[in-house]
Amino acid sequence: MALSINHNAHTGALPDFRSLGILLRILLIVNGAVLLAALLQVQYLLDWPRQITGNAALVEPLLILSLLVLAALGRTLQRLPYAVGAAVVLAIEAGLTVVLHYASHWLLMFDPASLTRWLVVVLLVTVMLLAYFDLRGRALSPALAEARLQALQARIRPHFLFNSINAVLSLVRQQPRRAEAALEDMAGLFRALMADNRELAPLSDEIELCRQYLDLEQLRLGDRLQIEWHIDKMPGDALVPPLALQPLLENAVYHGIEPSETPGVVSINIYAVRDRLHVVLRNPYRVTGAHHGGNKMAVGNIRERLQLHFDVAAELTTRVGDNLYEVRMSMPYVKAKR
Repeated sequence: MALSINHNAHTGALPDFRSLGILLRILLIVNGAVLLAALLQVQYLLDWPRQITGNAALVEPLLILSLLVLAALGRTLQRLPYAVGAAVVLAIEAGLTVVLHYASHWLLMFDPASLTRWLVVVLLVTVMLLAYFDLRGRALSPALAEARLQALQARIRPHFLFNSINAVLSLVRQQPRRAEAALEDMAGLFRALMADNRELAPLSDEIELCRQYLDLEQLRLGDRLQIEWHIDKMPGDALVPPLALQPLLENAVYHGIEPSETPGVVSINIYAVRDRLHVVLRNPYRVTGAHHGGNKMAVGNIRERLQLHFDVAAELTTRVGDNLYEVRMSMPYVKAKR
């Protein structure tokens, strides 16, 4: 897994066949072609399901085997020059077609189709898929991806900054040292907002940023804001998109804690399961009219930035329960290089 949004962009190499997004697109395109071919092969529409079944019996074994082989060789193929890599992919597909053709003949005692015709069809579909991913990579050029990310980043307008400045001003005379520490926290947050956020960042840095933010909020909210950290199972070497957590915490405080005069708990749970990193945020849910209007905007922003970094391999879901608002994020567990 690359560490930058540019992993989705055109780099003069083959697509990453280990990517779930790439594999899903291949499955959808090939199976769509199977459906269309079956429709063109039948004279009556009632015969279409039977023809689909027949075509799938021929195509699916080759498709599944091809995806397994390409995923296993994905890292090696990406290192090759594009022309060499494309030739290797075509050779792989031709070889698998020959093997499956003779295997079906020997094992099932029938010849599903002429080998020459199948080779032509398979190679033609492979060339079309390679051309599609090449064009898609050019459309997701680094310049376009970076401009999109910067536009999303510019939409993060923390509500807490104005309130925090007022809170710091109230401390300047009575508690100058605490005011100085708060200003240092604000400086750290501003640096994070203005930094180059194209690369994945250490999760530990994101946690420290969130702690700085929550310390600032507690200046003005006091005991009303209670924090529960559950990060004992958090992997220390994980990388995440920058500012993926702080805006969600800001959302939790603004929509879950501010509207009420009674204390509320914001819970942060971060853990890894095999090759996936999970983040679960919970906060009180109180229906207070306009105060909940910004929830979808903040969540949509984070969801789109996750997509830029991880494509369909990341997901963000929300759930409203009994006086509880929950956000769940799941993304590939990318480890920092040592």
